[in-house]
Amino acid sequence: MQTIVHRSYERGKGEYGWLHTRYSFSFADWYEPTRMGFGVLRVLNDDVIDPGYGFDAHSHQNMEIITIVTRGAVSHRDSMGNEYMVPAGDVQVMSAGIGVTHTEHNRSLDTPLHLFQIWIEPRTPNLQPRYAQKAFGFETIPNTLTLLIAPAGHKDVLSINQDAYVSMGTFEAEAVYEYTLHQPGSGVYVFVIEGQVVVAHEKLDARDAMGIQEVNNLSLSFTQRSQILLFEIPLRKA
Repeated sequence: MQTIVHRSYERGKGEYGWLHTRYSFSFADWYEPTRMGFGVLRVLNDDVIDPGYGFDAHSHQNMEIITIVTRGAVSHRDSMGNEYMVPAGDVQVMSAGIGVTHTEHNRSLDTPLHLFQIWIEPRTPNLQPRYAQKAFGFETIPNTLTLLIAPAGHKDVLSINQDAYVSMGTFEAEAVYEYTLHQPGSGVYVFVIEGQVVVAHEKLDARDAMGIQEVNNLSLSFTQRSQILLFEIPLRKA
């Protein structure tokens, strides 16, 4: 087993007036050569967007873009003709492919918008862009992981153009969870949203993360009520 720990205080910081963000990996004005991603997981941004603000029209190519909303709602519009609200508890996927332009705004007048913005490099480049959205309700099933994202062919989840799996779960104190990888040879990246988790004998607090390689199974122990994101990620492009 190989592990790497990323502490919350080591993350990059972005303060842009209306946008308050923390970067797990190099992004925008924050460049750290030792933090260029974990396998094909390239971006994990922890964003808070002030009421009435957001990202104006901008474009992406060849990236699987995942938005997980934890508070408030995102107002989404894109060049494919999609126009939706994405409330807390929903997950949005946009496969940028050959190119897509979109806007993301917080239309609320009084509620900050909290979300995770995740970019995963695609398995196959230059496909047609695609949009999907699904409501999960993250608090409904305690002490287990809910699979949110998977390759095409899995039921009741959102699919992306990559052999990656993204799960989220809320666990009570003293819970133990055993995770079995879907793909031998992949890595696991555990991000603690809140609480405290012990992974590979390492204690992780809120907004800490750990990357793990060379495992087929992983045990997670929760010392207090906790919420986590877990990424099973190819370590190289397929």
